[in-house]
Amino acid sequence: MLKRFLAYYKPHMKIFSLDMAASLLVALIGIVYPIVTRTMLNDLIPEKQYEMIVAGGLTLLLLYFFRMLLNYFIQYQGHVMGVLMQAQMRRDMFTHLEKLPYSFYDNHETGKIMSRMTNDLMDISELAHHGPENILISSISIITSFIYLSTINIWLTLIIFAAVPFLLIISLVLRTKMRDAFKRSRQSVAVINASLESSISGIRVTKAFTNADKESEKFEEGNESFVAARSDAYKAMGQFHSGTSFITDVFNVIVLIAGGLFLYAGHIQLGDYTAFIVSISMFISPVMTLINFMEQYQNGVTGFERFIQIIDEVPESDSPDAKPIEKVEGHIQLKDVTFAYDVFDEDGNKIAEDSRDVLSGVTLDIPKGKTFALVGPSGGGKTTICHLIPHFYDYVKGEIRIDGREVHDITMESLRRNIGIVQQDIYLFNASIRDNILYGRLDATDEEVIEAAKRANIHDYIMTLEHGYATEIGERGVRLSGGQKQRLSIARVFLKNPPILILDEATSALDNTTEILIQQSLDELCKGRTTLVVAHRLSTIKNADEIAVIANGKIVEQGTHTALLEKGGMYADLYNLQFRANTGESIEEFTIA
Repeated sequence: MLKRFLAYYKPHMKIFSLDMAASLLVALIGIVYPIVTRTMLNDLIPEKQYEMIVAGGLTLLLLYFFRMLLNYFIQYQGHVMGVLMQAQMRRDMFTHLEKLPYSFYDNHETGKIMSRMTNDLMDISELAHHGPENILISSISIITSFIYLSTINIWLTLIIFAAVPFLLIISLVLRTKMRDAFKRSRQSVAVINASLESSISGIRVTKAFTNADKESEKFEEGNESFVAARSDAYKAMGQFHSGTSFITDVFNVIVLIAGGLFLYAGHIQLGDYTAFIVSISMFISPVMTLINFMEQYQNGVTGFERFIQIIDEVPESDSPDAKPIEKVEGHIQLKDVTFAYDVFDEDGNKIAEDSRDVLSGVTLDIPKGKTFALVGPSGGGKTTICHLIPHFYDYVKGEIRIDGREVHDITMESLRRNIGIVQQDIYLFNASIRDNILYGRLDATDEEVIEAAKRANIHDYIMTLEHGYATEIGERGVRLSGGQKQRLSIARVFLKNPPILILDEATSALDNTTEILIQQSLDELCKGRTTLVVAHRLSTIKNADEIAVIANGKIVEQGTHTALLEKGGMYADLYNLQFRANTGESIEEFTIA
């Protein structure tokens, strides 16, 4: 892990080297004051060399001014270096997150991911800057102080330094406890962030159901967990600091007693004894700096471990033999496809595969340019098929082919570039209408964006807005109605113009009137494309070329609308049930076996 951390210094070696050089000079200047103090007490003052006293003082003042400039450079440029390293880590994490599969986001809350990208990286940045600086300055100060104090009295110096092992023992004993406590603290912050993200995103649902108290209760659970974890961390930190501070206080007592005995026995002069007492702080200060640095070190190391956990997540990757697919016709084939979702623990670690197959031996053949519908009870596996065709999840059994080529042999980017998806849960970015449509093809012209909007029957509405296509739609398109959001998503796919189209319950959340209008846009969108439709409202897929009924991960029926009705099986039962509901007839309890 250390090697990976040090790699982030490489692009900033110039600033890092200057920062370390400045830190070295600051440490060396620190030895000047006790040297001047000893010289004045032993020589200049007794000999009444007033001019040298003034000269020494002015020289010290000049060096302190130079040290001020060095400290400014260390604080400013050093922190800039830390921020640049933090930015690179954030860039690496974001780039890696973009490459992770659907399964990662199924099992990791957004708030926890955000916590790692903000709080954890801030701690890493502080460690990156202050770590080498504190270690260098403190180490040089301790070494120089040992040499200088030895020149005053070697035996008294050895007595003082004999206390160092006790300080190290206490630090090592308490360090592990403090590290674990701060790790739990970081985890609790991530839980709070996840709770906040969930509650704020769902604030409209909370208000609609007047469940603010419930959300407060959920938040308070995380908040209390944070208080408990942080209290444990501060308890460990208090034990660490109090124990180490006690040892450093012992240094002063040792100097007072041992130095007094040495002075009484005539083994040290009064001036040297005074200089030794003044100079002992030169040793204690860097020791205390290192002690205080331990907290920052623990925060930074914990943060980097959590950063590495994300970076080490296995990204999506093409098989070695995968090649781009060009000029897609749209012939889709599934042969004996079996699939089960992975199961993860609360920390997002994979523990097993779902014991129940979501799909079991599914075989389908969708000719190019045809419309194929999937229907059946919820949880049957319809959406899973929609996710497997673009290779959002990696199936291990069976085959999925596009124009005769196995999906594993096609690069994911080229595959997904040829597939357009319209879902029930529309995600729109907090940007303008133009930017959201343009997401379908970023290099499209304004004329092409307008044409896509017209084909999706949303252009006329856009032109009624004060800012037209430049209108900001808010987070997740909150300023638009459900139908308007759906039309924007359809316009986005029109702009993409893919040969394969997947409609995953694209109209199920809309009212009947809006559904009719949206269906007109979808019918226009489906022309000339291979279309896979998932629908609960069977009236929307009556004209499909083929319909498959899926239940419990298996295809139980397949055929045209007319053929399936004549068969009198599950599809007929579903259709008759919906027909009676639409005509207002009474509906008896209906169960799908």
